Amino acid sequence: MPVEFISAVHPNPATEGDPTAGTGIDVDYARRYARALDDGGFDYTLVTYHSASPDALQLAQFVANHTERIKPFLAHRPGVIFPTHAARALATLDRISKGRLAVHIISGGNDEEQRREGDYLNKSERYARSDEYIRILREVWAADGPVSHEGPYYRFEGFRSDVTPYHGTIPISVGGSSEDAYRVGGQQGDIFGLWGEPLKETSEQIAAVNAYADAAGRTRPRIWVSFRPIIAPTDELAWEKAHRTLGTIEANHAERAKRRHYPAVGQGTPANVGSQRLLAVAERGEVHDRCLWTAPATATNAAGASTALVGSPETVAKALLDYVDIGCELLSIRGYDPLNDAIDYARHVLPLVRQELKHRAASGAAA
Repeated sequence: MPVEFISAVHPNPATEGDPTAGTGIDVDYARRYARALDDGGFDYTLVTYHSASPDALQLAQFVANHTERIKPFLAHRPGVIFPTHAARALATLDRISKGRLAVHIISGGNDEEQRREGDYLNKSERYARSDEYIRILREVWAADGPVSHEGPYYRFEGFRSDVTPYHGTIPISVGGSSEDAYRVGGQQGDIFGLWGEPLKETSEQIAAVNAYADAAGRTRPRIWVSFRPIIAPTDELAWEKAHRTLGTIEANHAERAKRRHYPAVGQGTPANVGSQRLLAVAERGEVHDRCLWTAPATATNAAGASTALVGSPETVAKALLDYVDIGCELLSIRGYDPLNDAIDYARHVLPLVRQELKHRAASGAAA
């Protein structure tokens, strides 16, 4: 499979650096953003999910309607809607987009966030429910007639759908950094998503996922890894930009902490294992491998994918290729100035990575 690039569409201009820049959905901005990704050559764009955010399913359809080729990568949380309805809704969107949809299953690492939408299962139960949910989705998509099901979390009789995915099925991604995540992802995922940790730790996580896939006798998931690159014409200028960006993030995070939107730096242990791992990496050092920078994770208490790759386009491209070399096929890059950074990545980073991969393929063929 080819190496592909993922971004993340933003419904408004708000960022970690300027959280007051917008709320809800800014239709013109979201359209411009989606088209910039489409024109720039990204393969996928993540449509994120949060209990307070614009509805992800509708935003994914908006992206599909206003682009030609980019694939919406829809974050989807089991427990909010019943899986039979989800199977039909996802298949419908996949038909509308002519087979461009991918789905990222969010089991949920934070009990407080889950309870905002009425989900009171514990974390292990949520992953077990995700396993059942994925099985139901695939069974419904593949069925020639009515489907009945009785399991620990879902029960229904005689369900049928008149709409099927464009290509017969839809790629399903699972993400996380816990043993439950590795198990469900290895046994069920077509794709497995990781946050940007150092190469050694990332390799260990990939091995854990692959072990579950091998034990289940199935194809190993494609690995997706996420970074927040900070680029400039030279490495020196990139690091200057990185520290300016960090100062802005820290100031805004401190302000939000006062309003109790987020824990202040150093206060409160994040509930999810992925955030805990990023903070542990940051404690061991601020810079790892070629140019992996952990300071933004510390500044935000690792609230989401927050580690950066810092340097010139050439340095960042080489760092991304380091991850390709350990088995990552999907490279997620989005910036702290999301729209402008996406345009810069498309101009300066994506071509370098693709050029080197093309050179490697030609050299391998010639050999």
